[in-house]
Order: sequence, then structure tokens, then C-alpha cells
Amino acid sequence: MSKLANGFEVDAQQRFHGCLLGGAVGDALGAPVEFMSRAATLQSFGPEGLTQYAPAYGRIGAITDDTQMTLFTAEGLLRAWVRRQVRGIVSCVDVTASAYIRWLQTQDEPVPDSLASRGESEGWLLKQSALHDRRAPGMTCLSALKDMKSLGMPAVNDSKGCGGVMRVAPAGLFNWRRYQGASVQETFRLASELAALTHGHPTGVLTAGVFAVLVQLLVDGETLQSALHQAKDCLRRAAGHNETLAAIEQAEALAVSDMGHQNAIAELGQGWVAEEALAISIYCALVAKDFSSGVILAVNHDGDSDSTGSITGNLLGAMLGESAIPRDWLAGLECRELIQEVADDLFMFPDWQIGVYGVGSESEREVWGKYPGC
Repeated sequence: MSKLANGFEVDAQQRFHGCLLGGAVGDALGAPVEFMSRAATLQSFGPEGLTQYAPAYGRIGAITDDTQMTLFTAEGLLRAWVRRQVRGIVSCVDVTASAYIRWLQTQDEPVPDSLASRGESEGWLLKQSALHDRRAPGMTCLSALKDMKSLGMPAVNDSKGCGGVMRVAPAGLFNWRRYQGASVQETFRLASELAALTHGHPTGVLTAGVFAVLVQLLVDGETLQSALHQAKDCLRRAAGHNETLAAIEQAEALAVSDMGHQNAIAELGQGWVAEEALAISIYCALVAKDFSSGVILAVNHDGDSDSTGSITGNLLGAMLGESAIPRDWLAGLECRELIQEVADDLFMFPDWQIGVYGVGSESEREVWGKYPGC
């Protein structure tokens, strides 16, 4: 249990809920305006911009590919843990790559037959029909996964789009629970390697490492300022870090400047590329008065509103917990119960009863059926 500046205590499981649900809420809030300019948003929604859910993809509160891929990241990490418990040494990156191939299957894209999941290996998440809708998936993610020759093979491209960073919050949650708050450098490595499955530019990779470290430290009760200091220490050790570091430090400087929020965000970019999406989200989280103000700010700009909304929501949710998210936003969120269940699984997995000699008991079979280690 850790205490916030306002004196309220938030337990870690509520921070896990807040992180994944908050990211999905930010994603859903930004979805209707993802491809709209700020001027068009103001014209459509009034002088305050978009402040509540609006229709997207045929419903209110629709999630996009950002949340879909976040859930499949969580699934991959959980299946890797199950595989390690039952079969020994395993690569979290390879198993999560398989999860991303399952996400690719939900998008009705061609998948190499040798990589496709079927039968017992499908697990639980692929069977969730609500995730089988195409929600403006990133072209780099699609092309890199379709071109993957073997599981875990890094992408052969020079993309630094935000599709690598926006999906890796579960890496911070998973490692916090696995290591009980230690080893931020391992979290940085894991998230960077997960992003490298689809994005080949250093900035497209290292931003993911920073983001996952921030999530891990925020769940541990650190302030965002302290978490940024530690994440930048990890970043500086990596080759090709200058662009990401400059974007983060610009966001920090603007957050304590007198510049108006919209002008500051415009200085940081539009969020289509990774360092801009991360910097905008860090800025919005730093200046936020509460969860809703930060996420509303994150979606009302020129650019990739659902991704900046999602990343900001992950950060603020990890900081403040589920109770900080407006009830009406949670009530209208697509896949809310599914997302919360995944958050609970990320929190509870070290306590699952599954052993090194195979799957025998009913509880072991239940875990294996949901997250098969294959």
C-alpha cells in the first residue's frame, strides 16, 4: 500500500486495474478524433474539445488496436511464465511474438501457417470475439508481423512509429509482480525487445523501454518525476538514445514552463512517431490535475489522439489507481470486464498453482487452458 500526495492510499492491485483500464479509457476517448486536426475537433465538439466518449467504430467507448495489442502483450508474458513453470527456460520475447501473431489473426491478415495458433495453443484471448474487430491497426505492426520468419525475429525496417511503445505497459506490470519492484534495467530490456519485434529504429524501440520502466515504478508508488529520473538512467546506457532523451527532457521542461498546454503539445509534435507520443503523454501526465484532465488534454491535439490518450491513461492509472477514473467512462468502456480480468491475472500469476512436473490438478488445467505455455 502506498500513499499519494492527497493522503489517499492505493494498493498495487488497484494500480494494475488503473493502468490497463486507464489506458483503454484514454484509447476509447481518443478514438473518434484519431485522424482529426484540433481545429476540426473543436468545430465538431465545441470550444472545450472532446471531453466525453463519442461514437467510433459503430459504438460509444470503442477501444482500438492500442488496447488490443496491449492485451496480447499481457497474454504473451503470462503464457511465457506458465511455460517456464512447466517446461523450464523460455524466451518471453518469443512467446509474446506468438501472441502478436494471434492478434494478427484477429485482424484477418494472412499468417504464415507455421506461426498460426490453433486448437490447444489458441488459449483464451484469441477466443474473445470482441477483439476480432479491425480498429485502424498500424501498418508497420501488420507488415512486420506478416514478414516474421520465426518467432522473436526483430523487424527489418527503420520505423519509429508509436506502435511499439503504446502496447508495452504490461511489461512494467509483469516485471513489478515477478521481481517485486526490482530490476528496472531488465524491464527496459524486455519492453525494448518487444517493440523491436515490429519497429527497427532505435527510437521506436527505446521509447518502449522507458515507458515500461515508468509503469513499473509508478505501480511501486514512485512519483512520476522520480520514475522519469530512473528511466532516463536506463535510457542513457542504450545506443541511439539521444532522440528519445531529448524528447523526454523537452516534455519535462515544458511542463514547468509558462507555455499554454496546447502550444506546448504542438512543440512536442503530433504523436505519430514514438518519441512524440511518449513525450506528449509524459507532459500530459506531469501537468494533469487528475486523471480526466490529463487524458482529455492528451486527446485534444493534432495527431495520434488514441495513442497519446492510451499512454497517458496507462501512466495516470498506474499513479492514481482505478478509483481515479470517472465511473461513467468505465461503465461505457468496451471490453471493460475482459481488461480488468487481464489486469487481475497480471497481478495474481505468481500465486497460480502450476508446477514443474506438468499439468495435473484442476487449478493447473484451468491456468493452462487460459494461458497455455505452448
